[in-house]
Amino acid sequence: MLQPLLPDQVERSVAAAMTPAARLVLALAAVHAARVAQIAALMLDDVDLGNRRLTIAGRARPLDDLTLKLLTGSLNHRRRRWPSTANLHLLINNQTANTTGRASNHWISAPLRGQDASLERLRVDRQLEEALTHGPEPLHLAEVFGLDEKTAMRYADSARTLLDQAAEQHLQ
Repeated sequence: MLQPLLPDQVERSVAAAMTPAARLVLALAAVHAARVAQIAALMLDDVDLGNRRLTIAGRARPLDDLTLKLLTGSLNHRRRRWPSTANLHLLINNQTANTTGRASNHWISAPLRGQDASLERLRVDRQLEEALTHGPEPLHLAEVFGLDEKTAMRYADSARTLLDQAAEQHLQ
């Protein structure tokens, strides 16, 4: 059964995200439930600041205030650090700034490596939180996150069990 992260686990990961890119990556996993490979594949064209939209893996999502702030900070850092790069990927580094290639999954996940709240755990936690908050409905989860039916059902089952356990504890 999937378990939610503890607040101190998340806080340690937030503290470990020291750069603008690392903070943005953390938000993309924790708020938008994006996988590392999806984050690495993001292009500048996937960002629509004017309409506050972000397209992840072909799915347009609204930009919340936190992600918008982190995205703007990361783009400003990118513009200052590599003003004449031709790389159209959203996240670039010293190795990719002079190419058109994407940053590696290893580089993207490095700031949170070793943390209890890794990017994968943050992504899972976000999807579980959605099931706990909006009800354990597999169709809702599949629609919001683009999950296949088996995965959506797994999240819904875990949320249902957690909600039942909480109700039982409340009655005692």
